[in-house]
Amino acid sequence: MLTRKIKLWDINAHITCRLCSGYLIDATTVTECLHTFCRSCLVKYLEENNTCPTCRIVIHQSHPLQYIGHDRTMQDIVYKLVPGLQEAEMRKQREFYHKLGMEVPGDIKGETCSAKQHLDAHRNGETKADDSSNKDASEEKQEEDSDYHRSDEQVSICLECNSSKLRGLKRKWIRCSAQATVLHLKKFIAKKLNLSSFNELDILCNEEILGKDHTLKFVVVTRWRFKKAPLLLHYRPKMDLL
Repeated sequence: MLTRKIKLWDINAHITCRLCSGYLIDATTVTECLHTFCRSCLVKYLEENNTCPTCRIVIHQSHPLQYIGHDRTMQDIVYKLVPGLQEAEMRKQREFYHKLGMEVPGDIKGETCSAKQHLDAHRNGETKADDSSNKDASEEKQEEDSDYHRSDEQVSICLECNSSKLRGLKRKWIRCSAQATVLHLKKFIAKKLNLSSFNELDILCNEEILGKDHTLKFVVVTRWRFKKAPLLLHYRPKMDLL
């Protein structure tokens, strides 16, 4: 079968960010038009704009950040196509946390170790693991599955109600994985308050409505930077229900 080699240069336009011209990092897609950018670039752009940087379609008149989402598939493709990009990004993130004197989050450590093990195995010519290795890997995977993200970086949160139409939580202080999203919090609150649907809720930080796909880590970094824990979030019925 004939094969044709494709140069990375030929597909750069499809895996680079239009805003920074670099390879996509933490790829984030606009749900309205499916154009993709680096998350940090797009969030910074949408702080002063409400249109897509590529096609200029209006994402949302007042809350465009609610209509963007992490594109894991695209990010995996970029990391597979560009040699050394993932390792370089993990190294930059570790250096960033060390510079601030903060502990490196568990998810970054995990990705770094996984990448290093993969490279070491490849360099040693190990193309197939033996039965004992498979067994060890299986046991390790089971342990990870039963961990329930306890080894992740944790975030302390205070959930306050700022509407007379909803009651407050009996236990408003919670601690959970930094990888949890605003959507997870909506489902948690809806369950505790016996609401018919979590879609009836808005969650706010500093009086700004948060997008459902935002992770708590993202919220802390972009909305609660340099402030002391816990992360203070408010919940209320959606504006159209008020």
